[in-house]
Amino acid sequence: MAAHSGVDVEGVEEMEQVSTTGGSPSEFRMISILIPLFALILGCFMVILDTTAMNVALSKLVGEFHTNLPTLEWVVTGYMLATAAVIPLAGWLSDRFGAKNVFITSVVLFTLGSLLCATPNSAEWLIVFRIIQGLGGGFVMPVSMAYVYRLTPPNKIGIVMGMLGIPILLAPSVGSLVSGWLVEYHSWRWIFLINIPVGILSVLFGLWKLPKIGRQKVAGFDLPGMITGPIAFASLSYGVSSGAHDWTSVQTISGLTIGIIALIAFIVIELRAKIPLLELRVFRSRDFSLAIVAQWVVQFSLFGAIFLLPQFLQQARGFGAFDTGLTLFPQALASAFMMPIGGYLFDRIGVRWLVVIGLGLVSGAIYQYAQMDMATTRSDLLLPLIMAGGGMGLMMMPLNSHLINKAPRELVSRVTSLTNAMQQVISSLSVAGVVTILTSRLKTITTAEGVAPDNVQAMIALAPKAFDYTFRVMLIVALCGILLGVLLRRGKKPSADQGAQAPATDQALEGLHMG
Repeated sequence: MAAHSGVDVEGVEEMEQVSTTGGSPSEFRMISILIPLFALILGCFMVILDTTAMNVALSKLVGEFHTNLPTLEWVVTGYMLATAAVIPLAGWLSDRFGAKNVFITSVVLFTLGSLLCATPNSAEWLIVFRIIQGLGGGFVMPVSMAYVYRLTPPNKIGIVMGMLGIPILLAPSVGSLVSGWLVEYHSWRWIFLINIPVGILSVLFGLWKLPKIGRQKVAGFDLPGMITGPIAFASLSYGVSSGAHDWTSVQTISGLTIGIIALIAFIVIELRAKIPLLELRVFRSRDFSLAIVAQWVVQFSLFGAIFLLPQFLQQARGFGAFDTGLTLFPQALASAFMMPIGGYLFDRIGVRWLVVIGLGLVSGAIYQYAQMDMATTRSDLLLPLIMAGGGMGLMMMPLNSHLINKAPRELVSRVTSLTNAMQQVISSLSVAGVVTILTSRLKTITTAEGVAPDNVQAMIALAPKAFDYTFRVMLIVALCGILLGVLLRRGKKPSADQGAQAPATDQALEGLHMG
C-alpha cells in the first residue's frame, strides 16, 4: 500500500484505516465519512440535475435564439455524447492520477462549463459549452461510486451507497421542477448559474476532506482502448437516441453501425490487453453477468416509465412544464426516503428480495399508469408515484452495490466505469424504445379509426390508448426483471475485516487508486 499523503484529519485517518486494512464494525463511525460523502453527493446531484433540466428549456430557446428545434436538440445530444465518451476513461484515469484529482478536476470543469453555458446568445456556442460541461460531468458518477466503495467497510457498503444514491433519483425530478419554474418565471440562464455555488462547495469540501489513500500502479497505456471505447459508447448512445425519431434515418444507422463496429473492436482489444481500460473479464462471473443483465432490465423499465409519464401529462392532459414537475415530485421524495432504507437492508439480506419487492412496487405503479385517461388528475397519480419512487429507492443502489461486490476489489474503479457506460446506452435505448412503441401504436390506432394526422384534437383524444399499450409493454419488461431478481445470489456475507484477508499480492493493487 502506498503511504498516506499527509492527511491529518482524525475522521479521515479512521476512514483510511477501516477501508484499507479492514476493522470491526465498532471502529467505523458513519459520522467520519459525512463530509467526504457530502462533497461527492454535491457533485453527483449537480451533474444529474443538469442532465434533465435542459429538456424543459428547449422550446423557450427556440424563440430566444431564433433557430429550430433540431438544432437545439444538440444542446442535449452534445452533452450526452460527451458524457458517454469519457465514462470509459474514468477508471483508468483514477488508477493513474488518483480518484481525488480526477473528481476535483471533473467538478471544476463541469462548473466552468456551467458558467460558460449561462453566457451565449447563439445556439452554436451553447452546444459547445454543453459539450465542455459533459466532458467534466461524465467522470463524476463512476469516480464517486468507486470512492464510496473504498471509503467504507464491506459490511456497511449498502447504507453508504444508499446515501450517495439519493441525488441519483432525486435530481431528475428536482431538475425538471426547478428548471420549469426558472424558465417560466425567470431566465433559462439560471439553470446553469445555480450550479456554480454547488460546484464550488463540492470542490472545497473535496479538497478539505477527501483522502488520498494511494494510487493504483498502472503498468500500461491502453491507447487502442482509449480510442475505440469512447467512439463505441458515444456512437451507440447517439444511434439509439436518433432511433427515437426514425430507426431508418442516416443518423441512426450511421451511429449504430459505427458503434457496433467500434464496440466489437473494443471488446477484442480489452480481452487481449494486459491493463485494459475496462475490465471485461468480470463477465466470466455468473453472478456478475446475471446481476448486470438484471440491472439493464430494471433500468429499461424504470427509465421508460419515467419518460412516458410526463409525456402523457403534457401531450394528452395539457400540463405545463412546472405543473408536470410538481406532479411528479412525490416520486422523487419517496425515492429519497427509501434509498437509505434499501442500503440498510442490503447490508443485512442482500439484493435479491430488494429487487423483487422494488420491481413489484414499480410494476404495480406502471399497471396503474396504464389505466390513465383524459380525466386523470394529480391526486389520482399520488399513490402510484409513491409506489414507483419507493420501489426505485429500494433497489437501485443495492443493485449497483451488488455488482461492485461481485467484482474483484482491485477492479472496482474499472467496474464502475463499465456499469456507468452501459447504463448510458441503456437509458438512451429505453427512451428510444418507448417512443418507437408509442408512435407506432398511435399510428395504428389512428389508422384504424380513420383519423387524419392533422386532426390534432382527435389525435389527443386517442393518445391515452397508445400510452396504455406502451405502459403495458413496460409492465411486461418489469415483470421479467422480477424473475431475474429471484435468480440473484447474495454469496458470502461481507464482513468488516474482509479487506484485511486479501493476499499480499492483491493488496498492492487494492487501494482506491486515489491520490
